[in-house]
Amino acid sequence: MADILYFGRLGDVTGIPSEHIALPSNISNTLQLRTWLDGEKSLGGALLEKTVRLAVNSEIVADPHPVKDGDEIAFMPPVGGG
Repeated sequence: MADILYFGRLGDVTGIPSEHIALPSNISNTLQLRTWLDGEKSLGGALLEKTVRLAVNSEIVADPHPVKDGDEIAFMPPVGGG
């Protein structure tokens, strides 16, 4: 099982701030995970936006980065400030 975290507006879009899920056997990297979750949740591409960054086990990563059950995977939207 992997812990999936949705920060900021992504928590609003998914309707949950986090979930604990078993990764399907065909999901082995962040790009595959983005595509699968976006389709499973009918998010219309929200997780596929290039501005959405991912962290695996608290480390910011670039697609495609390996993922596996036991990982903590965080989806983070861009942060604005002022």
